[in-house]
Amino acid sequence: MERQEAEPAPLWPLDPIAPVGPQIHALLRQQIIRSELLPGTALSEAEIARRCSTSRQPVREAFIKLAEEGLLEVRPQRGTFVRKINKAAVLDARFVREAIEAEIVRELAGKSNKDLIVRLRRQLAEQAATPNDRPDDFMRLDEEFHRTLADAAGRLYGWKVIEDVKIHMDRVRHLSLRTFPQDKLVQQHTAIVDAVERASPQEAEAAMRRHLRAILDDLPPIAAQYPSYFTSPG
Repeated sequence: MERQEAEPAPLWPLDPIAPVGPQIHALLRQQIIRSELLPGTALSEAEIARRCSTSRQPVREAFIKLAEEGLLEVRPQRGTFVRKINKAAVLDARFVREAIEAEIVRELAGKSNKDLIVRLRRQLAEQAATPNDRPDDFMRLDEEFHRTLADAAGRLYGWKVIEDVKIHMDRVRHLSLRTFPQDKLVQQHTAIVDAVERASPQEAEAAMRRHLRAILDDLPPIAAQYPSYFTSPG
């Protein structure tokens, strides 16, 4: 793996009351998912500890957790590096998301909830109004949309499972927002809401499956555009 020297973000204002390790983990995780820390980037425990005004122990703990999540690679005698995106992990995450979220919208479409539809329509309008040059804002709204569906169905545990497995998928989705128009995602979200409002479980399930399967078409051109970000096959 090539070594790219890049500094993390400037000095991080950590919460002095909350545990340090989880905060460092969350910050690094976010930067990796957003490609602010590129695949192949070398990370230094000492440098991050200095930026966080802390000891190296909580940084080491964050590194271990990120490695367990498949986001960092710790190479003895060589250093710690941001892992490249594993295509198989992306496809596995999509499979899990589809299984859970297709069932979520199917359940929602089987019962009337006018307040939910009003809330979702408001979210769709906010998504549509988000400028294309603010992908992080759109991703936040996208997360809110999917979590709202899970919450309305009483499936927040299912959403927690999704959050744990979709980090590699999220890395690709952030890259895709640089290439593919956001209005495509808004249209897909709208189709899901339309089907739920019509109380059509089959349509809602089909719309969610189409939405989550879009990455099967998006992944090859994204990998071709950013070949150094992805693991080589084989």
